[in-house]
Amino acid sequence: MSVPLIQQYRVATYLIKQRLFGRKKYPLVLMLEPLFRCNLACPGCGKIDYPKPILNQRLSYEDCMKAVDECGAPMVSIPGGEPLLHKEIKEIVEGIVSRKKFVYLCTNALLLEKRLDKFTPSQYLTFSVHLDGLEEHHDHAVNQDGTFQRAVKAIKEAKRRGFRVNVNCTLFDQMTAGEAADFFDFASDELGVDAITVSPGYEYERAPDQQHFLSRKKTKNLFRDIFRIGKEKGRAWPFSASPLFLNFLAGNEEYHCTPWGMATRNVFGWQRPCYLLGEGYANSFKELMEETEWDKYGTGNYEKCANCMVHSGYEATAVDDTFSNPLKALMVAVRGIKTEGEMAPEIDLSSQREADYVHDELVGDFMTRLEEEDSKHGGDLKKTRVRAAMTPNNSSGGGSSSESDVRAA
Repeated sequence: MSVPLIQQYRVATYLIKQRLFGRKKYPLVLMLEPLFRCNLACPGCGKIDYPKPILNQRLSYEDCMKAVDECGAPMVSIPGGEPLLHKEIKEIVEGIVSRKKFVYLCTNALLLEKRLDKFTPSQYLTFSVHLDGLEEHHDHAVNQDGTFQRAVKAIKEAKRRGFRVNVNCTLFDQMTAGEAADFFDFASDELGVDAITVSPGYEYERAPDQQHFLSRKKTKNLFRDIFRIGKEKGRAWPFSASPLFLNFLAGNEEYHCTPWGMATRNVFGWQRPCYLLGEGYANSFKELMEETEWDKYGTGNYEKCANCMVHSGYEATAVDDTFSNPLKALMVAVRGIKTEGEMAPEIDLSSQREADYVHDELVGDFMTRLEEEDSKHGGDLKKTRVRAAMTPNNSSGGGSSSESDVRAA
């Protein structure tokens, strides 16, 4: 089963509680990002383009537990960066599991096999391994040969030891529907993963490769083709997403995003408005929920959101629709995703506001805070920034997967 019954029950209980209390805005998942540093530099990633002093920052175990308790969401996803580089990742996972929250530890799996001894198999813990297709596509997507085989080996070992393992596949326009279907067959049959998380890539403004992100129209056509192939093969791939989110990807739902559905806490603070967009930060979860101008964001409202169909924005919308329209959700689950006929109307973009580019300002403010704190202890972080500004930027941010990078983290 792609989602354990106990998780379905706990999430359903949480959602019913929110509705009974009349809450309109609440998170389904906490995106707990304890570091930005990574041991890969994927050209489609916009999460690692920071100065080294910021890449060296970590949320402590105490920071992480405070965020989990503040947010209260039943599920916690730990992305990055690469979380397995964090020296306290074992304690962080154990602390979340002890609270009976469902942890999805996101990893490129380069370090997974070496780190497995740190963890104990649990119904509350899932390793979510990033695999962006079969070997050629994945190694190209992460810009490093050999990563696919290392990830596959780590997945098989984790499964052998009794861990729950998902694969998280991000689709760009290089992959055909047939190639995606072949990958889903491989993940299901060869790897025997518990579930597959699939989503179109988000058009990160800081990503080095801006040429291969999918438009909304391309996304819908691609997923219709994928689901059509699945029907022809008689396959029921174990997707972790709700049926209505998959129906949305195929162009059959006119959804608006729920940016607070996956609240994000990272080294800057509580990120506004969502995991994909860093447009400002709040000092507390309460401040994030009550003071963010939510209506300024989302497809139709904001230029940066125009092509977004990512699960971090839309899965919460689909889950809410499932609870509001359970019969519709059941029919989609039973009949399968519609792959023919007209699509749902597209969101009008004519009134969206233009993009604001605030990354450099936010980074500059954070670096100033770090420098002020560092100077109190006799450091020279400010000189480091000046030297870095005089050095050409290679845009990699995260570096490579060398052992020196791993030791430094």
